[in-house]
Amino acid sequence: MTKGAATLFEAAGLADTAPRPLADRLRPRTLDEVIGQDHLLGQGMLGRMVRAGRLGSVIFWGPPGTGKTTVARLLAEVTELHFEQLSAIQSGVADLRKVFEQAKARRQEGRGTLLFIDEIHRFNRAQQDAFLPHMEDGIFLQVGATTENPSFELNSALLSRASVLTFKRLDDDALEALLQRAEAHEGRKLPVDEDARAALIGMADGDGRGLINLAEDVFLSVGKDAKAPIDREALTALVQRRAPIYDKGQDGHYNLISALHKSVRGSDPDAALYWLARMFAGGEDPLYIARRLVRMAVEDIGLADPAALLQANAAKDAYDFLGSPEGELALAQATVYLATAPKSNAAYMAFNAASRVAKESGSLLPPKHILNAPTTLMKQEGYGRDYAYDHNEKGAFSGQNYFPDGVERQQFYTPTGRGFEREVKERLERWAEIRAKRGGA
Repeated sequence: MTKGAATLFEAAGLADTAPRPLADRLRPRTLDEVIGQDHLLGQGMLGRMVRAGRLGSVIFWGPPGTGKTTVARLLAEVTELHFEQLSAIQSGVADLRKVFEQAKARRQEGRGTLLFIDEIHRFNRAQQDAFLPHMEDGIFLQVGATTENPSFELNSALLSRASVLTFKRLDDDALEALLQRAEAHEGRKLPVDEDARAALIGMADGDGRGLINLAEDVFLSVGKDAKAPIDREALTALVQRRAPIYDKGQDGHYNLISALHKSVRGSDPDAALYWLARMFAGGEDPLYIARRLVRMAVEDIGLADPAALLQANAAKDAYDFLGSPEGELALAQATVYLATAPKSNAAYMAFNAASRVAKESGSLLPPKHILNAPTTLMKQEGYGRDYAYDHNEKGAFSGQNYFPDGVERQQFYTPTGRGFEREVKERLERWAEIRAKRGGA
């Protein structure tokens, strides 16, 4: 609905008395009333842009229920621009052309347009490119809203023409302020005890609109004649608990697996278990988690504890065998094992370094002395000549060179002194001394 377009209720003068959700009735009427985004408003970047009268195209990035649409509407009011809203989910090329033409006509009449595009990341690349010339010509001021990371979902050309402003998930203080605003509007306290009130805020999961909707459910269900505040258990039975905000295919997915991986790497089993539980609660595929645990075992633990890979693979097999929910305990056990294991990325870093040198050195052949010679010609060419069979050497170590001719000996793998790698390090140092004495360095 665009600003200035009358609905049937408005035409009949009934808009103010028509039933409206509590969240709509509590929608802020000024930017000062917006809760939880002080870092953007007031003395923040958006507040400064408004006061300077230099509002440019912006992208609002943040989770649902944090005020992105509300702030866009208020910006149109404070700058006296026509507010035009599009949903990328419901709009196509024809809708875009129509909006562009209307904005051009409006500008010729001396009035600007604020074009608000909800879920802008849903537009494909070509559709996003369609905005660029109109943004440059100043036909409209574009405000896009997205719950997904703009770096991954929006064209670089579009991002270069707009400032990305991050809306924060509402914290408990902001949600409490919203509850108090709802109570003031209703003229009564929410009929819940302190524990249930805290539970209600937790159910909202940082979503202000979600919290108000939950509060409205309580107000309507309990009525005005509640004899006693309801407790947490009664509240849980009264309202349907909202699922955590977690999109398995998008940004939340990558944020949580990153948190799990870094908690394991940081040897914090408690934090690792928390993020693991969050992913389970969000409906993540347990086998995806199992694969990532295997990756952690080889990337961050390696030979510091060779059993880490065995534990991770065993957890995957256990989940395959048991299924959910019993199999989730196996993944939790592997998570604790990996988090408490000694850490080393030496093998991971060594392979990366070896890969770089392998690409730079091209297709050099191995040295002839380590090549097999199944034919007479190959023997005549020196294949296999002077090869030392390590098992026949003292200590089962010959110290020969195995790098291609023309490539100096490299040291990719540098084991740490942690866990099993301490023993590996001692072996390598001993072999390096033997190699140097035998001229293989």
